[in-house]
Amino acid sequence: MGLMLVIMLVKYVTRNRQHENKSVHFHSKETPTAWAGLYSFSKAEIEQAINFSGERRCLGRGSAGEVYKGILPSGQAVAIKQISNRNNSDSFTREVEGLSRIRHPNLVCLFGCCTEDGKDSVLTWEKRVKILRDCALAIRFLHHYIDGCIVHRDIKLTNILLTENLEPKLSDFGLAKVLGMEESKVFTDVRGTIGYMDPEYMSNAKLTCASDIYSFGIVALQLLSGQKVIELDLEARDQLTRKAKDVSMARRPLTDIEDPRLNGNLNTVDFESILQIAVLCVAKSSKGRPTIDVVFSEMDKAWQNTLADMVRSLTGQMALK
Repeated sequence: MGLMLVIMLVKYVTRNRQHENKSVHFHSKETPTAWAGLYSFSKAEIEQAINFSGERRCLGRGSAGEVYKGILPSGQAVAIKQISNRNNSDSFTREVEGLSRIRHPNLVCLFGCCTEDGKDSVLTWEKRVKILRDCALAIRFLHHYIDGCIVHRDIKLTNILLTENLEPKLSDFGLAKVLGMEESKVFTDVRGTIGYMDPEYMSNAKLTCASDIYSFGIVALQLLSGQKVIELDLEARDQLTRKAKDVSMARRPLTDIEDPRLNGNLNTVDFESILQIAVLCVAKSSKGRPTIDVVFSEMDKAWQNTLADMVRSLTGQMALK
């Protein structure tokens, strides 16, 4: 959520030398001196190039991002590389600087780049509570499915998609497993995402509904603390859960786990209640974790309090007017 967007435009098809020289003649004062000769594309120009046929055509994907086919107003076909991982910003800079200096008929020719939308958008406290509440509702539906408990097995922030109105939708059921009506556990291949996986399931391959509860607890702690998704390996996960437990037991102040980007704009009571339930969710033993019914109940209470706060705030604003 809120990944840095930097887009690099490269030549997609080979043209004759005369046409190529015209294509790289673009220049912008906003382009760094080291990138002289490159055109600085706006986000609107990039979007127009990618959506030339009414729909996007993805040419390939990699760890840094995706590559799309695009058509410039001149008719020139290009490949547009979108860097969506902030950890690759340095490599993006090096790649642009390198390609901007070299020219050869058998090397990709760099036309320009775009670095708009480099800032993160911060989710408000209200949106975070809504995301947690609705995701808990979705998991409750899965765990009480008519044919048996459906264990998602890959609940994580990047599998929670947001609509234009920031309504959350749980996605990616490629690893989902159905436990029959008479089954409380099943032994299966250990699958999932490191950092979110139930430690008990990882050690004994015993999958239960509680495995999803653990993953949801990690998601809740991330939304409370602002922990970055790309930094969530096992070590980062353990640091996060230890800190959360210390705060929940008053060994550390609440601000140690609070996302500083919220600037204190949150309901402290609800923050503490969500923290307490999240800490229970990430218990190492599945026996110590709450059921999804208990989790949803706590998330729904926090959401109802949030709605009431929003109504009071709106009423106060109207009274002032």
